[in-house]
Amino acid sequence: MDMSTHASTSPDRLIYMANQIGTFFNSQGQDKAVPGITEHIRKFWDPRMRKQIMAHLEAGGEGLDPNVRDALKALKN
Repeated sequence: MDMSTHASTSPDRLIYMANQIGTFFNSQGQDKAVPGITEHIRKFWDPRMRKQIMAHLEAGGEGLDPNVRDALKALKN
């Protein structure tokens, strides 16, 4: 689903989407999960979506799976 056409996506929806990506990559093992999640979000998420999920992470990241948190932290760097 191309979310880039939506002006705003709710934080709950972004958390759900990020965790779904995490679930997919977690099945590939820890060493591939975090880099895979990071790359997927970098390539496929609209900049506004990335900005919103990063703001959520900065506010504590409630609801984000641990590997998703690590991937978002890696994305910041």
